[in-house]
Amino acid sequence: RQLTNPRGHTLKCSHYLPASIPENIALPCVIYCHGNSGCRADANEAAVVLLPSNITVFTLDFSGSGLSDGDYVSLGWHEKEDLKCAVSFLRTNKQVSRIGLWGRSMGAVTSLLYGAEDPSIAGMVLDSAFTNLYGLMLELVDVYKIRVPKFTVKMAVQYMRRTIQKRAKFDIMDLNVVKLAPKTFIPALFGHGLSDMFIQPHHCDRIHEAYGGDKSMVKFEGDHNSPRPQSYYDSVSIFFYNTLRPPQLPASGSNKLHVKIGTMTNESLFFEIINGLRAAKTDAGSSSTNAHGFRNCLAQAPSHLPCKFLTWCCSMFTNSFTFFFQLQLR
Repeated sequence: RQLTNPRGHTLKCSHYLPASIPENIALPCVIYCHGNSGCRADANEAAVVLLPSNITVFTLDFSGSGLSDGDYVSLGWHEKEDLKCAVSFLRTNKQVSRIGLWGRSMGAVTSLLYGAEDPSIAGMVLDSAFTNLYGLMLELVDVYKIRVPKFTVKMAVQYMRRTIQKRAKFDIMDLNVVKLAPKTFIPALFGHGLSDMFIQPHHCDRIHEAYGGDKSMVKFEGDHNSPRPQSYYDSVSIFFYNTLRPPQLPASGSNKLHVKIGTMTNESLFFEIINGLRAAKTDAGSSSTNAHGFRNCLAQAPSHLPCKFLTWCCSMFTNSFTFFFQLQLR
């Protein structure tokens, strides 16, 4: 499956479905929005959690990620339009009822940006969202221990702002979900790792405090890319069951779980995904690999970099001062 966004980029998509759905039954669907260094294969975790509850999972490679067209990601700004394409497509499917969003890091910000414009979304799970891009970039100066005079930081930010406007076609000052949160009323479940030093927990606290709709928050042990604990997945499953209200499907003759991806059905794949998730020890939030190549959609984004865009921004800080703002962009 592929879609085309307003900028003309082809977006590669996947839809996880039960192996058999009666024609007269519509199921709710959750759109999984991956993080900055991830791809649609990261939705494997969502499929494992939601398919047993008769909730389907749709996912896409955002522009600039995975196998989709595009050269740059924008931490949610342009991704919001990609998500809009996915929602519009699902609205035309008579076997899709309510729609929810599950975003991780950049995907959580994307979900917030889109949710502020579409109150028909039934519920959102927001894992590790940041409040605003400008503030996060300043925090990363300390996280990465970039030694620069404080009075020059704003000069560097303005330089980066112009460069990003030219290359990625958006203004970092406009990317602020805290301003949108009070006007958003979709039920939301917030999640954040207690040891996340990349997007620190106070980001989640501020968005949660400002959020206008029904809300709850789950904090758990781990950092930005740690595998999420089962208790968190249980909370997600209960949240979407309550907000999406999936129907009970007629009992089949087999107790086995099945997964259908697009038009391909593979009984063993679902169990291999589960085993892969259980065995994973690092980088659950980014792309990794398995025997099927299911998690290797973004080879150019090393798994040890939690966010290629923001890491690039940090290097710009360093280079700006080293070369007196004579930055030679890679």
